[in-house]
Amino acid sequence: MNSLTTFLAIIVILLVAMLFISFWIPQMNPDPEKLSPFECGFDPLGTARLPFSLRFFLVAILFLLFDLEIALLLPLPWGIQLESPLLTFVWISTVLVLLTIGLIYEWTQGGLEWAE
Repeated sequence: MNSLTTFLAIIVILLVAMLFISFWIPQMNPDPEKLSPFECGFDPLGTARLPFSLRFFLVAILFLLFDLEIALLLPLPWGIQLESPLLTFVWISTVLVLLTIGLIYEWTQGGLEWAE
């Protein structure tokens, strides 16, 4: 019981100390750049009819696709320990082949080129 009260006392002391420090540390020097809203790299105060680069969104979609591939490959070490590791290997190989074919297609079509 004594160790529990000591532990709680230490937690309360640390909590109060961090609360007081959090009010002293920040410097309140707002400038117009910090106070302006940020809208994904676009100027929010300008016109909404400005053209944007479609290639940026294509590369972003491709990044998300390959990021999802990594998420699909994460359980692979556990899948190999199943009753039929060959089936796991076939599924993972199929996913990797399809993504590689898609990447080669985008590359040959020029979808990854920034400058035309």
